Amino acid sequence: MIDYILPEYKVDRDFTRCVGCQACERQCSNKVHYKDFDLDVMKAHEENCVNCQRCVLICPTHAITIKRNDQAQPTSNNWTGEYIQDIARQAESGAVLLTGMGNPRPYPIYWDHMVLNASQVTNPSIDPLREPMETRVILGSKPQKLEIDEKKRTIKTPMPPSRQLDVPVMFSAMSFGSISLNAQKSMAMAARELGTFFNTGEGGLHKDLREYGDNAIVQVASGRFGVDQDYLNAGSIIEIKIGQGAKPGIGGHLPGEKVNEEVSTTRMIPEGTDAISPAPHHDIYSIEDLRQLIYALKEATRYEKPVSVKIAAVHNVAAIASGMARAGADIIVIDGFRGGTGAAPTRIRDNVGIPIELALASVDQRLRDEGIRNTVSLVPAGSFRCSSDIVKAIALGADAVYCGSAPLIAMGCHMCQSCTKGTCNWGIATQDPVLTRRLNPEIASERIVKLMTAWNHEIQEMLGGMGINAIESLRGNRLALRGVGLNEKELEVLGIKYAGEVM
Repeated sequence: MIDYILPEYKVDRDFTRCVGCQACERQCSNKVHYKDFDLDVMKAHEENCVNCQRCVLICPTHAITIKRNDQAQPTSNNWTGEYIQDIARQAESGAVLLTGMGNPRPYPIYWDHMVLNASQVTNPSIDPLREPMETRVILGSKPQKLEIDEKKRTIKTPMPPSRQLDVPVMFSAMSFGSISLNAQKSMAMAARELGTFFNTGEGGLHKDLREYGDNAIVQVASGRFGVDQDYLNAGSIIEIKIGQGAKPGIGGHLPGEKVNEEVSTTRMIPEGTDAISPAPHHDIYSIEDLRQLIYALKEATRYEKPVSVKIAAVHNVAAIASGMARAGADIIVIDGFRGGTGAAPTRIRDNVGIPIELALASVDQRLRDEGIRNTVSLVPAGSFRCSSDIVKAIALGADAVYCGSAPLIAMGCHMCQSCTKGTCNWGIATQDPVLTRRLNPEIASERIVKLMTAWNHEIQEMLGGMGINAIESLRGNRLALRGVGLNEKELEVLGIKYAGEVM
């Protein structure tokens, strides 16, 4: 039978360098490389290659190069190689196409069309090397006004629960099951050292991570995996997951082959069974239902923890966020369509949702217009690639941001988008004990800490350049932004002026 699916990648091997050590064969969990002992040469099953780059980096003689297969990329702008290959796959399998990571389509990246302001003569810049720069953030609901006892010098107004971040970045939700315990532990360790938070995702909190509870955000999703009173009280923040940027309106699915004994125990489901999260929460069909769950969670934790609600960035996101704020949410998380994931239907990932930049700006403006912006903190997610993206997000109205892909890349991820296979060569998106041992949590967490420390230094430099000494002073200050290469409607939604336009 003819196989209509062409290999997506070609494995080029320089035989003047290859010494036949078989390191590539031992390291590749996808069984790409093998040795032909009759000819005494290394060969490749190219159809198995996902371009994770493990063999390229592990080869002691640098003999391997992975390239895209030009034959799998026809020249038609309409019938591209990707669509042809996808049709061939579905004609063979009859199944929904699944993929990992975020939307790769060439939609506009608005961060790249915004530039930051800088101080010059009349408003001098600040040198962060010589003057204090405040990048700490307080998340949670804030009262509209404070009553002060002048005699005792104390605040009389009851303060809602809040949490402090020493850096304006948290680590996005990634569940145990979709990623390895070592990957989760790496982010937990980094979060504790940085003074920020990691998110358990919808897979419960593994017993080995309980010691990191003060830096954990525990998630309550539609499947309620691992959720009980001890779980809720083990974390520092509770997050209700309504939607996810990579698959708005779609539930979760962890295949049974990934549900080993530890995943089974943590999620409180039978070993080897599929963990399926329904698309909706079956107890939430209105803002009133959401309010009831928010206050049930607050009751279960004695009103000591902020409750966050996470939604995907969709067309009416501003109106939804307004309802969430009025329903008692302390933090609103908005996940844009470039947000990463372990598994999503390809067509959903690539065609549903809106960019986080536009969603964030519209939500912030709506809450300001309604006079309730201070009642919630806003946390956007969905592909923050560098420190300047974060600064621009805060200027658009964010309090802090979620990052998921960046810490994964720091610990070794090469964005091969094959998380669904469970054969991650870097020990991240897998439960294979042989592969998970490749990821050393101490080394991985150190790399994440270094990355975030570097970003925090850059944020301080940018703040200083704008003449601002506290990140709180930048929040929602859209005068610090200007657009380049944007049309009038885009500028209107973002709430910024064009570069060169007079104030």
